[in-house]
Amino acid sequence: MSPKFFLNLILLFTTSVVFSQEDLYTSFTIPEDLKQNANAVIRYSSVNIELKSWDNMEVTEKRVITVLNEGGNRNIDAYVGYDNTTKIKDLEVLVFNNFGQEIKKIRKNDFKDVSAVSGGTLYSDSRVKYLEYTPISYPYTIAYTSVVSTSNTAFIQSFMPLDSYYLSVEKSRYTITHPKHLIIRKKEKHLQGLNIEKEESPGKLSYIVKNIKPIKPESYSPLFRNIVPRVLVALNEFSLEGVASKVENWNDFGKWMYHDLIKDTHDLPESTITMIQNLVKDEPTDIDKAKKIYKYVQDKTRYISVQVGIGGWKPFNASEVDKLGYGDCKALTNYTMSLLNAAGVKSNYCVVYGGDDIMSLEEDFASMQGNHVFLNVPNGDENIWLECTSQKVPFGFIADFTDDRDVLVVTPEGGTIIHTKKYNPDESLQTIKGFFSIDNDGSINVKTTISSKGLQYSDKLRLDSETERDLDSHYKERWDYINSISINEMHINNDKNNIEIIEDISFSANSFTKIIGNRMLFTINALNRLTDIPDRYRKRNAPLKIERGFKDVDEVEIKLPVSYKVEALPKDQSIETKFGNYKTKIEVKDEVTLIYKREFTVNDGEFPKEDYTKFREFCKAVLKQDNSKVALIKK
Repeated sequence: MSPKFFLNLILLFTTSVVFSQEDLYTSFTIPEDLKQNANAVIRYSSVNIELKSWDNMEVTEKRVITVLNEGGNRNIDAYVGYDNTTKIKDLEVLVFNNFGQEIKKIRKNDFKDVSAVSGGTLYSDSRVKYLEYTPISYPYTIAYTSVVSTSNTAFIQSFMPLDSYYLSVEKSRYTITHPKHLIIRKKEKHLQGLNIEKEESPGKLSYIVKNIKPIKPESYSPLFRNIVPRVLVALNEFSLEGVASKVENWNDFGKWMYHDLIKDTHDLPESTITMIQNLVKDEPTDIDKAKKIYKYVQDKTRYISVQVGIGGWKPFNASEVDKLGYGDCKALTNYTMSLLNAAGVKSNYCVVYGGDDIMSLEEDFASMQGNHVFLNVPNGDENIWLECTSQKVPFGFIADFTDDRDVLVVTPEGGTIIHTKKYNPDESLQTIKGFFSIDNDGSINVKTTISSKGLQYSDKLRLDSETERDLDSHYKERWDYINSISINEMHINNDKNNIEIIEDISFSANSFTKIIGNRMLFTINALNRLTDIPDRYRKRNAPLKIERGFKDVDEVEIKLPVSYKVEALPKDQSIETKFGNYKTKIEVKDEVTLIYKREFTVNDGEFPKEDYTKFREFCKAVLKQDNSKVALIKK
């Protein structure tokens, strides 16, 4: 018999044994529909949360995950955090090859042990142990076990069986047990259509789900966490670093935060109070006073992360920030609030999910949520929001980090959920006033002024601190559809009073046009073309989500080469859809001058998945018109 026959016989025998034992440690037993479009498969996951009392919790986690390819390594999630109040009782990983044979055992002391926060943090009492493992082949399987005990019961791990794209789930179990006198609140999200078992009885809450197929990411879709199954859980009575609280709603939550975490930190020195009062004594309104104090904070302080204290939630005392000149978001927000109080200006500490992605607090479910704090200044019927960690952001400007989302406003009387400012397309306006001339050899010389407001201001805020070299690269990349650009002049003006970035740019480029015989062709939109079309999907699964809208208004004067005259011009265009509008107009000023006008608006909103194709067609139509050509012929 041949060696190949013996090898096949061994493989067949091994596979038969694996299947007969229903082994989770090999990929052979994974259903095909769970492997399709998956980088990894959670074979079995169990989270058991035992609430022994309002200030004593033990979490046991067991997870078996088969990693199918390199992309699945990120789904192992073999890590656990700890600090002075959270202790690791057990931590272990077993590694199996594709035949289910154990090839490595990693114990608690073999895990990497690092600070739980980034290098930008001054100091922290939080650490994390994590697995560092380099696979020798794929697929392979990880069996992870951890047991953690903590006196902090403010944060209860939610049930989120699917936490990543390209990941599938064979079976996931989640159980909470607790004394019957403790009240557990829960909020279920997106559980419809799942193969799910649920048990709810006095002292116990349990979920089991099976066979969740992987999700592929799609352009212009809602946030992942807003489309996958989740169960949020919170205790009415909990402990945070030994501080007890009883919370049923956001009003209770805000009252607890103010009186137990914030109230005793407003301890400015008398000298600082006097200085601030003198600083603003001639300002006519509270808003004028707030502007002056905000600038004072920007000039005096800098942001640095400090993750100590009550779970990273209690701000440092205002006196410490006043002395040191730095702090994290909690400390700087609280410091600004203290200075405003000294000047008699009311302000409120606010909790938010900060970030480019718009994510709101759960309005109907009070619990420890959010990753950032900032400041609210009531002003009649409007609210002014202050980002206290930035030395560059203008007073009252919050675009693309804390805009358009539900936040918790904390007051002595309690907490209230309020929605922050939403920037509509007309506010997020970019205007271009440009000029370019075309020489007989096809080269161009361009001068343009670009003004950006709202969200488009936010996109360009970094430009006024860039080096000349980085700016040069930025503009060459911005107009990368024009070959051989040479940037001649660049001037950036950040007008913080009007919250407007103004760019004055001039550049030249060879071979902008295409010369064929006695004709010259060039694209009329030289300065602001749409260059990308959203991806095409044969079967769209997610709704269409356009998070933020904007508006562009362009007017460009074009000087034609003296040896040519116009042979053909693109037709004026007007496209109107629910996703946005587009229109162009070309005016012939004289025989050597054209005026090109363009308006392009994109509306934010969420639309049914069936609308995605129409949105893509709108983008394609805009791209096509942005590449319209002018034909010139020699005189």
